[in-house]
Amino acid sequence: MKTKILIAGFAFLFVVLLSSGLQAQEDTKQIPKYGKDSIKTLTKLSLYQEFYNQWQKDGYKGNSIHDALNSWRWVFDNAPRSSQNLYIHGTKMYRYLINKAEKESRKEGLVDTLMQIYDKRLTYFPTDSRGNSQEGKILGYKGVDLYQFKPEVTNKIFDILKRCVELQGTQSQSAVLVYYFRTAIQKYEDGNADKTLIVDTYDQISTIIDENLEKYADNKRYRGMWENVQANIENSFEPYATCEDLTGLYSKKFQENPEDTELLNKIINILDKKDCDDTDLFFDATKKLHELEPTAESAKKMGRMLLAEDKHEEAKEYLKQSIELFDDDVEKADAYKILANIYSIDKEFVKAREYAYKSLELIPKDGSLYIMIGDMYASSAKQCGDNDLTSKVAYWAAVDKYQKAKQVDSTVADKANNRIDTYKQYFPRKETIFFHDLSEGDSYEVECWINETTTVRASN
Repeated sequence: MKTKILIAGFAFLFVVLLSSGLQAQEDTKQIPKYGKDSIKTLTKLSLYQEFYNQWQKDGYKGNSIHDALNSWRWVFDNAPRSSQNLYIHGTKMYRYLINKAEKESRKEGLVDTLMQIYDKRLTYFPTDSRGNSQEGKILGYKGVDLYQFKPEVTNKIFDILKRCVELQGTQSQSAVLVYYFRTAIQKYEDGNADKTLIVDTYDQISTIIDENLEKYADNKRYRGMWENVQANIENSFEPYATCEDLTGLYSKKFQENPEDTELLNKIINILDKKDCDDTDLFFDATKKLHELEPTAESAKKMGRMLLAEDKHEEAKEYLKQSIELFDDDVEKADAYKILANIYSIDKEFVKAREYAYKSLELIPKDGSLYIMIGDMYASSAKQCGDNDLTSKVAYWAAVDKYQKAKQVDSTVADKANNRIDTYKQYFPRKETIFFHDLSEGDSYEVECWINETTTVRASN
């Protein structure tokens, strides 16, 4: 008791000395910072802060919290603009009280007060010290606490967290994203939403997670945290994530709004993430989006899909479009490579080689392209000659390409060596070389469509 009186006395003396400079002028439009009675407010502030600090030093245990609450409540009711710490400390104290409450009625009243604290903070401190809005951050705290202490009010929690995520975007806290998704699922389970809400919410959240994973790619701690969040969301989504479910949900929306680019992007992203990119809906949505908003990425994606359906001529046209649109050398090189592969499959070897070399101009160390060229040479050998020498000289040129492949790209060395061992067996025999007035080591011009100079070699 003496301690309380002493603290109050010091606080009072301090307030009296400063009261002339601190007392705000009351007006009808805004509550003065220290309320109608600034001296009493500062006294109560001092008392609550002293007891709160003591409670903090005690590890947030002990009876100091009750002494702090008496003065805190007076300031909360009479001077809501006095300090933002009023709300930060208030939420801390009320969470403690809620966790300690034994009676449900008592707990419910405390939760209501906790929500009031957040609402008042939004009213009187909508921005931080730099003038930036903190509505999203505060709503996140409010929604998470409401989920933990009153999970049955699903719709209310969902609305709060939805607004938070809309405001915070990639700055959303991990707990907010997890609870936001859980309440979306609960709304569906309660019959208050259809399954598209789950899918749409997943799409929104997974985009935020992906951006944070990229942002913290080199930060082991934070990347690990976001990987855990991703696993949590994926596990929750799994029961609702079959391709049949997703295509069923979005097919009708697509038919109703085929030119809604936001919807098209959502359909493409969600189906791609869940490995449903072999569906008709994915193809149709991608094609439509490319018609409305053609990009290098969409053109390349169309090319890949048409290739998978063996529609080679259409695939070629889309890939050529993507090459024209791409600025990124890696992406452009990949498109050239896919084109080379298609022409190779179609046995249009001159075109295939042309595009392979275009890709190599951008990515010189891609050994797989030299292997592709070597394979085309080897497969042409019999068609490029009419005797026991000329029908085999293409194998020399093929092996040259395999040698080049492993020289520039060690990752393809095993594949290259296997091909070298295979095709060396098809080199002309020594007597054949001698019969055609050639010697091992001579230069030789391989004709046909190959038209390259190589070195004469004999089979073992």
